[in-house]
Amino acid sequence: MRILQIPLAFTTKVDEFVAHNGPKITYSKTPLGTEFFIRSNDLLFEQGINDIDIQISQWDDVPCFFAAGEKSSIPFDIFAAGFYLISRYEEYLPHVQDIHERFPAEESLAVKNNFIEQPVIDIWVYKLLEALKDKFPNYTYQTRDFNIISTIDVDAAFAYKNKGIVRTVGGFLKDMLQFRFLKFWNRLLTVFNFKKDEFDTFNELLKIKKEYKVSTLFFFLIGDYTTFDKNISSSNNKFKSLIKSVADYASIGLHPSYFTLKNIEKLKKEKLRLETIINTPITFSRQHYLRLSIPETYQNLIDLDLEQDYSMGYAKTVGFRASTCTPFYFYDLDFEIQTPLKIFPFAFMDVTLKDYMNLSPEQSLQKILELKQAVKNVNGTFISLFHNETLSENEVWKGWNTIYKTTVLD
Repeated sequence: MRILQIPLAFTTKVDEFVAHNGPKITYSKTPLGTEFFIRSNDLLFEQGINDIDIQISQWDDVPCFFAAGEKSSIPFDIFAAGFYLISRYEEYLPHVQDIHERFPAEESLAVKNNFIEQPVIDIWVYKLLEALKDKFPNYTYQTRDFNIISTIDVDAAFAYKNKGIVRTVGGFLKDMLQFRFLKFWNRLLTVFNFKKDEFDTFNELLKIKKEYKVSTLFFFLIGDYTTFDKNISSSNNKFKSLIKSVADYASIGLHPSYFTLKNIEKLKKEKLRLETIINTPITFSRQHYLRLSIPETYQNLIDLDLEQDYSMGYAKTVGFRASTCTPFYFYDLDFEIQTPLKIFPFAFMDVTLKDYMNLSPEQSLQKILELKQAVKNVNGTFISLFHNETLSENEVWKGWNTIYKTTVLD
């Protein structure tokens, strides 16, 4: 009941339950009397992972599953259904991975049944609240506040500067060979300090953070250079200076590089590298390329004492991967325990809208505002994922500075 902020106590003793005078719910196969009753599905009483046949039904106009029968006070087992989605049960089942070894969005129950853009768990809980108010009108219920968190992934701190002689010369040659004369000119002006690097939007982001009073987190890619990891060298003094200056005004998290997915030693090395730069323990992260393998990725993060992760979302579609806009603690189905790792699900990524969904800036903003309203409707936490280059206003990201400001405006 974290969403409703209602304290809970559990009992399996009938006499204790009957003696309790306050609001109470029976969660079983049959009710004891006329109390508030939710007929239980078998899921929460099982151990291990089983292939479950799920039939989608409707609770008024909201999709649901694990139908509960006529005697139940609500038409489905909200606890089992919520657990199935939030534990990412389906990601433990056999599935075909995409080219980056990720669980594909199109394989998910939410995408297949068109509720990916709704935080259905939060919607269910607020509908449950209305039913509880009818049953227990004298009970005083808490309300939570809508909250915005802006997260910034720094895959490439600079477009042209501080990349070393080999990469800089290679960039000039590539521009010439591909007839990218505008890019060649911009590179030339930037490298020789006649123009500010277009990806260096950090002062602008920090200014917006202060002006809009929005919680802003930066995730720095600090791994070694690879095909998929192309940030500045972590030994570059200008890059280290940038990270330190951002850390003076905002919280810094780790952006584990592409090949940390199955390499905890590499992950540990990068965490230590970033901690050494900012001289502060790193407590949160987001996977580069959103390379998330459940439960292994989370088990590695827990082993390295990371407390929060912000990878819960899809690259190819917007919406709510875990069907909630409420941060939650990861439940490890392998060990059947709730872990101390808190998961912060994001609602969308800038690249998803522009590149994967091929939306125009106007269409992208419209989609963002729809997702934001869906979160506002349930007083949830609206987490956005932008990159520092998104505010560059170059030919690729024209108009996105305004989109970002509109997104983080409460």
